[in-house]
Amino acid sequence: MPKKIRTAVFPVAGRGVRFLPATKASPKEMLPIVDKPLIQYAVEEAIAAGAEKLVFITSSSKQGIENHFDRNPELEHALSVSGQSNLLSIVKNIVPPNIDCIYIRQGAPLGLGHAILCSQSVVGNEPFFVHLADDLINSEIPCLEQMRKYFELYNSSLLGVEHVHDEDIHRYGIVATEVDSSGASRVTKIVEKPALKDAPSNLAVVGRYIFTPEIFKKLSLVKFSIGNELQLTDAISRLINDEPVYVFPFDGTRYDCGSKLGYLKAMVQYGLEHAEIGVKFSEYLKNIRKPK
Repeated sequence: MPKKIRTAVFPVAGRGVRFLPATKASPKEMLPIVDKPLIQYAVEEAIAAGAEKLVFITSSSKQGIENHFDRNPELEHALSVSGQSNLLSIVKNIVPPNIDCIYIRQGAPLGLGHAILCSQSVVGNEPFFVHLADDLINSEIPCLEQMRKYFELYNSSLLGVEHVHDEDIHRYGIVATEVDSSGASRVTKIVEKPALKDAPSNLAVVGRYIFTPEIFKKLSLVKFSIGNELQLTDAISRLINDEPVYVFPFDGTRYDCGSKLGYLKAMVQYGLEHAEIGVKFSEYLKNIRKPK
């Protein structure tokens, strides 16, 4: 019987240079999609999938994330005194009281693999989620919950994937797969950001993972690459030699909120779906003037 996944890891130490100057003094993960920051969408998805421990791998510039998930007695008092009970409830319940938030400093920008390795002491010998907040996935069933159910069938590491256009292949880790005896698509090869001619497919790994604790052993064996980073892809390449790693083509629409265009697309879609402003926003978009 597979172990329950209790821990979600959020690598949030990146600088967010593509959104400067907006991210000069505020973490990129705190960029709002309507009225909630990206990292809150990520946390809500993980909690919906059963996570009880949230591990944030941070840097010195990410204090805003910790503040967001902490209580704010002064704000709560002000909302209470002014009778804004709805907002007070929202602010007090950003994270349910039974959820533990743990913050670990990465110390230096040494790559995604290193960030995940930093979580080992908290994760322990259990499977765990990894969620990259830049990839916002809009779906009826939260993406990590979809993956958790699939994980229970195979009890193996799982990579969230989607097909990408040829011109985007160089931006992703790309996998080759084969259908094994269980009927699932097993990873046979993974290449980090290949040129189109070197790509084994157009199936890209996006920001959702479930790993068995074996990934920590593989990460500890990986050598730092050019740029002095510990690549998660290199660890996965080692992992597929020792145990099955499967792909999961999730049901939903992904928005790359690490890019300005993807971020704006997400803002529009979530604005249209927002209970308070969606109808009026839709009317506005119908009448918007195109720039000359």
